[in-house]
Amino acid sequence: MKITLLIIGKTEENWLKEGIDKYLKRLKFYGKVEIAEIPELKNTKALTRDQQKAKEAELILKRLLPTDHIILLDEKGVQLTSRQFAEYLDKKAVSPVSNLVFIVGGPYGFDESVYQKANDKLSLSKMTFSHQMVRLFFAEQLYRAFTILKGEPYHHD
Repeated sequence: MKITLLIIGKTEENWLKEGIDKYLKRLKFYGKVEIAEIPELKNTKALTRDQQKAKEAELILKRLLPTDHIILLDEKGVQLTSRQFAEYLDKKAVSPVSNLVFIVGGPYGFDESVYQKANDKLSLSKMTFSHQMVRLFFAEQLYRAFTILKGEPYHHD
């Protein structure tokens, strides 16, 4: 199973890039995990929030394949513990799903067309995080989930 984190824009801060890279290197031992970036929209000052979300949605939907299992990282999603997230991944690994695509939206979230295409929605917290920080938090939680599944001593209950 391949896991893709699809994001809008580049990771801006070096310390975030370093943290993400740290976990991506660790994740190589568990399977194919990649980050795919969609270029950030330019000249958005003349656009409403809904127009910006619609334009981002077009770019997101172009990147998806019909066989992708699409999970939105969204504040309205289901909240799981780290163990529950590991179980979620484990169930997907033994299902016919070959590619899990986790998507982080832009600063205003997702357009309705992306919600309609999604198979699942997960929330990392009831708190709001910048879409830049979510990348690092998700990479760490993905690593944590794999160590839980392998019985490795990273996670402590």
